[in-house]
Amino acid sequence: MPSKLLLRSAAAVAGSLALTASLTACGGSSSADSADSRGGEKVVTVYSADGLKSEKGDGWYDKVFADFTKKTGIEVKYVEGGSGEMVQRAVREKTNTQADVLITLPPFIQQADGKGLLQAYVPQGSDKVNGADKAPDGKWTSVVNNYFGFVHNKKELPEAPKTWEELLDPKYKGRLQYSTPGVAGDGTAVLVKSMHDFGGKEPAMEYLKKLQANNVGPSSSTSKLAPKTDKGELLVANGDVQMNFAQSKSMPNLGIWFPAKDGGKPTSFALPYAAGLVAKAPHSENGKKLLDHLLGEEAQKLVSEVGGGFPARTDVKPTDANAVELTKIMAGVEIFEPDWADIDKNLTGYVDAWKSATGS
Repeated sequence: MPSKLLLRSAAAVAGSLALTASLTACGGSSSADSADSRGGEKVVTVYSADGLKSEKGDGWYDKVFADFTKKTGIEVKYVEGGSGEMVQRAVREKTNTQADVLITLPPFIQQADGKGLLQAYVPQGSDKVNGADKAPDGKWTSVVNNYFGFVHNKKELPEAPKTWEELLDPKYKGRLQYSTPGVAGDGTAVLVKSMHDFGGKEPAMEYLKKLQANNVGPSSSTSKLAPKTDKGELLVANGDVQMNFAQSKSMPNLGIWFPAKDGGKPTSFALPYAAGLVAKAPHSENGKKLLDHLLGEEAQKLVSEVGGGFPARTDVKPTDANAVELTKIMAGVEIFEPDWADIDKNLTGYVDAWKSATGS
């Protein structure tokens, strides 16, 4: 896999954050009737990876869903969990579909497509999304751009670790945790990044086997790790830039950082929130309207200001304080592009190798 990973310069990254963020969001309105095709219900059900909705009610989802309901009269019913968890739930319900829109991180959006969970729909505004951030056949489109990262407790660990190797220090024993690969999108991202940074599956698994001595244990949801880190229960945990940046507004001890291989540069890769219309959705026309809304200019302009993320549309160029700060966070970080087709195809094997190496 590593040979297929492409590197981009940090300068290009900074430019993309400030000018042409590479993930999608929707906006506008569908010409379809707002009534549900199976009974006239003005409702739409969203299954989503966690990170975009706030417990305080001030997250990006909170704002754009409220705007959508005000605009259309369609109520948004929302269910969240780990990326893999949401896909598996949709699989179990395949004979009695409940969700209309599925929003999850790669490689789980590709996995959902491979399992026949998605139907093609090209939202209004998706023409402004980079080709790499949407499916060629219209099965999914990124709505919020994001990057994989780690957090540390700035109070007890003022200077973030710089390398993977530092995390093997005994001082992290019982105070380091990452979410479960194969279940959580950010947990799966730990495998993706470690395989890239260490140069392949085998050396990555060798490292993660050593790291297990310090690891607290499994977590199905990455969002639960940031509060533990902020409180000092953990010194280090995995996460993603959008979610952790948003959380840091109410969790002052959170600091975002990116591990490097000893002697190398810090690296990361895009982890967009990608949305698709669910096959046989009970309220498919309402789902289309919501996808259009999420990719609309107004919703996209709020991605950084409200959500702490990066717009998916390349024509939306935020200049708010959050956008400026996010650009600084990503400065000097080398961005690589995973081969998502390879990861989707071999994910089970990678997760099994991780389970074997760590005894999980």
